[in-house]
Amino acid sequence: MNDMQSSARTRDESTAWTLVFVAWLIASASALGALFFSEIMQLPPCSLCWYQRTLMFPLALILPIGLFPFDWKVVRYALPLAVIGWLIAIFHMLLIAGVIPEKMEPCVQGIPCSEKVIDWFGFVTIPLLSVVAFTAIIALLVLTHFRGSE
Repeated sequence: MNDMQSSARTRDESTAWTLVFVAWLIASASALGALFFSEIMQLPPCSLCWYQRTLMFPLALILPIGLFPFDWKVVRYALPLAVIGWLIAIFHMLLIAGVIPEKMEPCVQGIPCSEKVIDWFGFVTIPLLSVVAFTAIIALLVLTHFRGSE
């Protein structure tokens, strides 16, 4: 490998590291936000929120493990969790919006999944925050993947 290829590979790895680091920041902020809602604000999570947490919390642990030392395979481990979490968050957001009928609601005990626990600015709900976080993480991981496959 010549010096130019080595320099390009180092630059790609540095950019990929930054992308994964930002994804980790988002996952960590999301995990801390979920804990804030339930533990500080005393808002009990519904079943769909629990599923989303089950997929977000490991991302806050897996992503930094792939950073030190940087491992390109971190995308392979983290992306499936993010995609499944995103699909659940989309379903939850559509349920709250009334697009999906309540009879399809998976919550049979406790807090109904179709209930808006928070409603900031008339449109920001917990499922929307989850969709945004999972979308950003997916985008960053996909960019990392393409950075490594060049």
